[in-house]
Amino acid sequence: MAFKKILSYFKQHTLLKITSLNSIVIGIRLVISFFIQNLLAETIGAVGIAKVGQIRSVLAMLTSASSFGIFNGIVKYTAELKDEKEELQKMFSMAFLFLLLGTIVSAFTLFVFAKNISVYLFGDNSYISVIKILAFIVPAVALTVLFKGVLNGLTAYKKYAKIELVSYLLSSILLIVSLLKFSLFGVLIAIAITPLLQLLVIVFVFGKTLKQHINFKGVKWNTPFAKALLTFTIMSVMSTVLLNYIEIDIRAQIASRINEAEAGYWTAMLFISKNYMVFSTGLFTLYVMPKFAGIHEGKAFKNQVIYIYKTLLPLFGLGMLLIYLFRNFLIAIIYPGFEAMEPLFKWQLLGDFVKLIAVVLSYQFIAKKMLVSFVISEIVSLGLFYFLSIYLVELYGTEGVAMSHLYRYFVYLIVVTIAIWYHFKTRTNLKTED
Repeated sequence: MAFKKILSYFKQHTLLKITSLNSIVIGIRLVISFFIQNLLAETIGAVGIAKVGQIRSVLAMLTSASSFGIFNGIVKYTAELKDEKEELQKMFSMAFLFLLLGTIVSAFTLFVFAKNISVYLFGDNSYISVIKILAFIVPAVALTVLFKGVLNGLTAYKKYAKIELVSYLLSSILLIVSLLKFSLFGVLIAIAITPLLQLLVIVFVFGKTLKQHINFKGVKWNTPFAKALLTFTIMSVMSTVLLNYIEIDIRAQIASRINEAEAGYWTAMLFISKNYMVFSTGLFTLYVMPKFAGIHEGKAFKNQVIYIYKTLLPLFGLGMLLIYLFRNFLIAIIYPGFEAMEPLFKWQLLGDFVKLIAVVLSYQFIAKKMLVSFVISEIVSLGLFYFLSIYLVELYGTEGVAMSHLYRYFVYLIVVTIAIWYHFKTRTNLKTED
């Protein structure tokens, strides 16, 4: 009887349904990723882990650059216009033109400057071929962004979960085979071609639905949607491109000021962090942003935020507490020989918890295209992270970078809260005047 009540409760709450399904997918991913990270740690060591971190950061930047940073725009307008086919096609038409431009620029840059990029990322030109492979993969990256945006906008969380799981399984197999056959070089190649696998899985699982919503025929320029999507471009440049560039630079700073192994320890900590935080990323795009897009009153926004916090924060808090308590066990199992990363856990976990609180609020910026608020808050956040990291690494070593992660999000939370309070206060004043 109790089980039926629990099941009925879950069915009535979309966020819980998405959360529970995501939990299964993330759980499977975590088990596989822990095995892979253990294999990487024992095979290529901390120095190799640092190099893997560099290529993953480049791929994250490429995901934004190749799509002109309009992923969140695609999610927003698909959610809002899914019943208005004509307007939806205008948006997709404009999105395709943006993707085409982003793809050409990104691919050209990677191919022509492959040597310079290789030297900057890895310290030598041994990995030029990896960069050139990335250049050819760029179209797949851009199309994956488009299709995932549609998935999220339609809140097709079951298909999204299936795609994420199958894609991850295939990319993991590819990475393991490449590691065993070609060591570090093979790993970098496998990571570079992962977007192609993701695209194939999306087309196979979601192809019929995509045909119903997307029509690439008669692509035309649409100025209103161009202006609307450009807002998301600016946001993406701030939140994705700059962040990953800063991570690349901080990793290089740690390697030069301390040693490359320490850069590997920080990268390993980031990997653990990103594995559990990816759980929230799906929730934000599948649930939070579409919900916020339809809310126009301060009270309704407050109620929705409280509901999200009551649902998510206890789950995340418990998970993070368990990770901290078993941190030494995790290091021994996943990263044997990486004991030096233990002091990073408390700062990273606390920072991620505060980040979760802040990011839930900040999705209002994206949902309502609050460009000025978004840009100011991101500049404050990224600026603090970079300069505090450079300063604190001199005082506390690699631990100083993890400390700056926490400090940055405390300030970010304050800035975001003030911006949203001011936004709704202004709306209330305008209505009163009317």
